[in-house]
Amino acid sequence: MAKSNTALVVALTLTAALGGLLFGYDTAVISGAVAAIDHNFINPQTNLSETARSSLSGWAISCALLGCILGAFVAGPFSTKWGRKPALMFSAALFFIGSLGSAIPEFGFGPIGGMGPAALTPFIIYRIIGGIGVGIASMISPLYIAEIAPPKIRGTLVTFQQIAIVGGMLIVYFVNWAIAIQGHGDDSWVLAVGWRWMLASEVVPAIVFFVLMLFVPDTPRWYVMRGKDAAALRVLTKLTDLDQAKNTLKEIEQTLVQKTRPLLSFGFLVIFVGIMLSVFQQLVGINAVLYYAPLMFSNLGASTDSAFLQTIVVGVAMVTFTIVAQVTVDRWGRKPLLITGALIMAVAMIALGFLFNGAGQHGVASATLQMSKATGLWALIAVVTYIAGFSLSWGPVTWVMLAEIFPNSIKGKAMAIAVAAQWIANLFVSWSFKVLDGNSALNTAFNHGFAYWLYGAASLLAALFVMKFVPETMGRSLESIQELWHHTPKDKKVDAASK
Repeated sequence: MAKSNTALVVALTLTAALGGLLFGYDTAVISGAVAAIDHNFINPQTNLSETARSSLSGWAISCALLGCILGAFVAGPFSTKWGRKPALMFSAALFFIGSLGSAIPEFGFGPIGGMGPAALTPFIIYRIIGGIGVGIASMISPLYIAEIAPPKIRGTLVTFQQIAIVGGMLIVYFVNWAIAIQGHGDDSWVLAVGWRWMLASEVVPAIVFFVLMLFVPDTPRWYVMRGKDAAALRVLTKLTDLDQAKNTLKEIEQTLVQKTRPLLSFGFLVIFVGIMLSVFQQLVGINAVLYYAPLMFSNLGASTDSAFLQTIVVGVAMVTFTIVAQVTVDRWGRKPLLITGALIMAVAMIALGFLFNGAGQHGVASATLQMSKATGLWALIAVVTYIAGFSLSWGPVTWVMLAEIFPNSIKGKAMAIAVAAQWIANLFVSWSFKVLDGNSALNTAFNHGFAYWLYGAASLLAALFVMKFVPETMGRSLESIQELWHHTPKDKKVDAASK
């Protein structure tokens, strides 16, 4: 029986998973700087209309997602030509540049803190650079883990990536809170200085990730792709015994030779389902919550320190229920989890909208008092319930479904389209939230509650979509999942008829 070097495999997995941690860290770190970005770069531009101001603010917060799209686009060709390891090291360098540059965007252009709105352009550029790092890490980190892991524990090890992502979010919520309290409750300190420390804090994990990647090998699969079989065998013999290493090398060589088919070989429905799973994962509003959690709690009447502390509660809930999902996805099934999670999110978001709206009936000043003393706790419970519903279902399970539903012969192209759709939907939701939340007419009518009702409605539609179009894949082989789409490529029919 083959013996695996479990300690080495786990060490390599944890190192690669730092890319996922930085993914989550970069995604959530901006939440602490939302008010400061408005204060320093947006509000001084008095010539802007309300809609233009909100749109510019939303773009400044969500612009990193454009980088994510670009990063995901280049990650495949980069990692194929240069290797998985150099791709991850490059992403670490981009995280470093993006973090430091967005913290001091004036550097090299003017006095720090003295450029005003003129610093917004370099800020956006640096955030996009960091976003490219996110896009690369989001694809290459799980790929590295999958290619380095023994088959019998591959699934378990790949889930480290999702845990690392939500773990990175939780860590940065703690970091933002710790930085915020340095101002001793003084909001002006966070607006002037604290936000820079929040964004710059990503430099530390970026350096750790880059240094650790210096000591890991590339994957055996990449070595074989580049004709470096001897290097592949050397890595494999460190991970397992010599006989198993040789067998694995042969399997890699065989799997690299596989047929590819046109994108629509199995019909349009499978592509449609993959795209819509990705889109609904974002339309339910998760990144609006993650990016704007402190703003949301401030709208509920919380002080700055309290808003950051409540955001930590959100992060803890996300990590906890993501772990629950990892345990239950192969027991309860993909479809029940998606439906249940969507319904939980719908109830939570609709309830949160009513909490905002109900407080608004008393006027702005009394609404803040009402929310902080009477219904603030219920609002926090609604947000945590929403996060629990997402983390239990649409967060991790969507990725499981995308990995399973596409037949192998079209998986690469189909996955690329679905992931691109996900990033685009993410950008749309994250950008549009500030437009909705900053609209005076909507706030007069609904007191910041309108956006949450939209996310609740999207959650209901997501549940209906899964009920109608998404098959259950739990316990099925990839071949049997392929047959669920009731479409057989023509060349396969010919082959079957000739037998």
